[in-house]
Amino acid sequence: MASCCRIRRIHGAVDAIIPPVPIAEKVAGGFGFTEGPVWVRDGFLLFSDIPNNVILKWGPSGSISEFLKPSGYDGSDAIPGSHMGSNGLTLDHQARLIICEHGNRRVTRLEMDGSRTVLADNYLGKRLNSPNDVVCKSDGAIYFTDPPYGLPKRDTDPQKELSFNGVYRLSQGRLQLLDENMSRPNGLAFSPDENHLFVSNSDASRKIWMRYEVATDGTLSRGEVFYDATQTPAEGLPDGLKIDRLGNLYCTGPGGIWVFSHEGQHLGMIELPEVPANCAWGDEEGKTLYITARKGLYRIELNIKGIRP
Repeated sequence: MASCCRIRRIHGAVDAIIPPVPIAEKVAGGFGFTEGPVWVRDGFLLFSDIPNNVILKWGPSGSISEFLKPSGYDGSDAIPGSHMGSNGLTLDHQARLIICEHGNRRVTRLEMDGSRTVLADNYLGKRLNSPNDVVCKSDGAIYFTDPPYGLPKRDTDPQKELSFNGVYRLSQGRLQLLDENMSRPNGLAFSPDENHLFVSNSDASRKIWMRYEVATDGTLSRGEVFYDATQTPAEGLPDGLKIDRLGNLYCTGPGGIWVFSHEGQHLGMIELPEVPANCAWGDEEGKTLYITARKGLYRIELNIKGIRP
């Protein structure tokens, strides 16, 4: 099978991560804008098609079916092509789907009976912007980012009620603002020991990934730039990211997926025919990285198991 991607091996350590002849393929295409993949242990992948306001289900047989529609906006007045549908998806510890809903400006949980429970839709009485990506910590707390991409005019949109774009923690019904200083907080993931939280910043003027220390109470401190790709001219911005069990990071960004060691060494690049937006570990062994990239869905088999919900 011919590979659909190109591997750039920048550091020798990447050879322990990416096989000499990686198996990579495009498994589906023709979508509006794909995002938010998550592997469900029953043996299938869920992912968002944001402009089409739907969560889709992909099975190993190659079948595509509608899983949830509408996924992120219940209204009927969305501008055609606008990003009003769901974005980031994850599973909580009871395998319930957690959904970042752009148009509805909230984080919800899909219950086993098909109903949705609103987990967060405001901070101190002001509506959230458009929750983007989400991850669950081992203690059950939910962390999510809230940039303004679901608002037609972004930061200047008259519907925007918060003066910042935040990183939040939701635990036992309490919503905490952890950081309000990132211009475009987006993808996020914990290190294997959960001592650090990594957050991408999808800003063309500051293409960075941040690393925070996670305190015992779940709050963040000592935020520092993990890697700065601002001067990289390739198309794309820091977006979704995932981490493997050894602490290596797989960050969608300019030109492809940036592979980093946990110390911040840039090890290599996975370059695809389309600009990637997010990724997730899947398949039985958990060594396959599924990648949402614009209108397509891709996957590549790697050597190390990933951390997945």
